[in-house]
Amino acid sequence: MSIAAPTSGRPDEYRPPRTTFSYTSAVAEAPSQPRDEAPGRPGDEGSGRPRDEEGAEFQRHRARLLKVAYGLLGSFADAEDVVQEAWLRWSAADRSAIAVPHRFLMTVVTRLSIDRMRLAYRQRETYVGQWLPEPVLIQEGQPLGPADTAAQRETLSLAMLRVLQRLSAPERAVFVLREAFDLPYAEIGEILGLSGAHARQLHRRGAAHLAGDRARFTVDPGVHRDLVERFVLAARTGERETLDGLLARDVTLWSDGGGKARAALRPVSGAERVSRFVIGIIAKQSSVDLRIAELNGQPGLLIRLGAQWQACSFEVANGLITGVQLMANPDKLGRLIPAR
Repeated sequence: MSIAAPTSGRPDEYRPPRTTFSYTSAVAEAPSQPRDEAPGRPGDEGSGRPRDEEGAEFQRHRARLLKVAYGLLGSFADAEDVVQEAWLRWSAADRSAIAVPHRFLMTVVTRLSIDRMRLAYRQRETYVGQWLPEPVLIQEGQPLGPADTAAQRETLSLAMLRVLQRLSAPERAVFVLREAFDLPYAEIGEILGLSGAHARQLHRRGAAHLAGDRARFTVDPGVHRDLVERFVLAARTGERETLDGLLARDVTLWSDGGGKARAALRPVSGAERVSRFVIGIIAKQSSVDLRIAELNGQPGLLIRLGAQWQACSFEVANGLITGVQLMANPDKLGRLIPAR
């Protein structure tokens, strides 16, 4: 598998600052607690505040923390692990030393996510086929909740999460915190142990790397949905010429099976090759179901090919489909597969 390296070289290992205050330093060496201890569990009075009050405070920020971790990692499963670890540290912390709870929690989650990013880069060297971000539901009633702003919706889109992998870990952290959560550079610097000026420089560098892609990802939702609906019709009827007409000439299809489901090991490029690939995998199945679904806040598809489910998301520009992400890895689909 070929994984694009971050544009600024190997991701930097995050090290807490030596001379500046670290929100997590007070709890870095805290003893681990049982992982099945849920927020709000009554009992230990610890810092003088009831455990249910600690849990309620944490729960107020949980959806936001999940969005931060997911935006950095592109994996909801990893994001949940990071937020769980943040809960353990929050539970063990001396609350009297925490002036602003949401800053403490954002710092812990961001730094834990950076450590996971570095590990993920190494793991993907042995990943079977192409790695794609895990599709999720960003809406009311789901763990991540709805997107708070249009900028957050764009940053957490599958298209943006895919290209964010090109950035180094510090660049990605600054970019997500600035673009999706509109944090001031001074606060971002404090979270990462950098100066505000350095955080600004990292954001400028990351934004420059992504400039061309960001312009392509900004599209009218109505145009996006119309293309998805027409894609479904052409795919169902096997009309390859019609499908060709919906695709940009340089369209690319990426497919992630993770070694656990059949998928293209390399990107498929060009309108003719992509349409042939799509029509081909559908034609091979006697039972096919295509359902339009909101994936990461944008219209996409849930596709059943025989007994196998896939999620399909689209990148759109200038009225045409420029990119297709096919997620077939069952480990990344558990929250999306409809109940039988």
